[in-house]
Amino acid sequence: MEESARKLLREEISPEEDELPLIKRVWQESKVMWVVAAPAIFTRASTFGINVTSQAFVGHIGSKELAAFALVFTVLIRFANGILFGMASALSTLCGQAYGARRYGMMGVYLQRSWIVLYFTSLLLLPLFFFTSPIMKMLGQDDSIADVAGTISLWSIAVIFAYVLSFTFQTFLQSQSKNVVISFLAAFSITIHVCLSWLLTIKYKLGIPGAMISTILAYWIPNIGQFIFVTCGWCHETWNGFSILAFKDLGPVVKLSLSSGVMLCLNINGWEMMIAFGFLAAARERLAYIFTTNQQVAVAVGDLSPLLAFSILLNSVQPVLSGVAVGAGWQSIVAYVNIGCYYIIGIPVGVVLSKVLHLQVKGIWMGMLFGTLVQTIVLTIITCKTDWDEQVLLARRRVDRYSVDDEETDTVTSNA
Repeated sequence: MEESARKLLREEISPEEDELPLIKRVWQESKVMWVVAAPAIFTRASTFGINVTSQAFVGHIGSKELAAFALVFTVLIRFANGILFGMASALSTLCGQAYGARRYGMMGVYLQRSWIVLYFTSLLLLPLFFFTSPIMKMLGQDDSIADVAGTISLWSIAVIFAYVLSFTFQTFLQSQSKNVVISFLAAFSITIHVCLSWLLTIKYKLGIPGAMISTILAYWIPNIGQFIFVTCGWCHETWNGFSILAFKDLGPVVKLSLSSGVMLCLNINGWEMMIAFGFLAAARERLAYIFTTNQQVAVAVGDLSPLLAFSILLNSVQPVLSGVAVGAGWQSIVAYVNIGCYYIIGIPVGVVLSKVLHLQVKGIWMGMLFGTLVQTIVLTIITCKTDWDEQVLLARRRVDRYSVDDEETDTVTSNA
């Protein structure tokens, strides 16, 4: 079997392609990647734009509301987002390998298994949102801000459950290169969100409830559209309907999902980078006035801009390497790398720069950036030293094993 698989791999690369110069091969591969990457970039930007839009409108409601919204969305929501998005990346591994092995029917089963695991995880996260206000007060937050944050966190529960469908549907469709529908729904959603936010918060002055209603709708509109697209015939090869097989062999999915969640959730630099983006710490501090009229906040934003620029530079490479790890199923390995780079290297360096050298916030950020740099170097070395032919064989064996087991179970169920 292994010899035939290796032969197949060699046949998939034509002699003409193999003889092309490296630059031309990279260019051809880049053009193919942009077919998938461009819609994905637009979708991510639109989804992030939902939070930015909400925060901009909330900022004009009041400073207290802006502070509470920022706390909830940059701490609680970001924490839940990291866990759920990380766990959903396990579906990317499974669907990508199943699609590559032409086991299309298994993709729908993997999708349903991922729903089960992620929805159960969401239920475990609910206490954080129910008890946001007392938790923040216990940590020393101002009572008035904590109370508003508690209200926002209750509204945000709908956003958490929206993440489950959003992450899994996007992964499922992207594995099949069906990205156009995702981009279309994302564009429609952000357009509706901007108009509805203005209508509810500025014109009718509904305050936090108005902003949150618009935010929730913005997250759920794409989910409804994607659900219809997947289940109503546009994915006939990969979606064969709801199946009892979704409840079978959940153990490996849970294990891979947990590893994926740890891999991405431990990426602290993602947290602090989202905080910076939340206040739009761009190269010109005047942009901060979109969110606030406080001059001190705007000046602080401008002061942190150079670090943000360096963060963007590093984070243009690190996610690519993490994507390679997800595709290869290395979530456990990357989780250990993240623990070492951020908790053993990044945090201590940040503490020294912040406390000993008195660089304060800049010191903490620089420590996290150093951790990201080390992580990037380690992942680059691992990627370069990997035998990719062997990885393809492992992926084929993994998909064949699951497919055979599920087909046997399906046959037994049908006979019964």
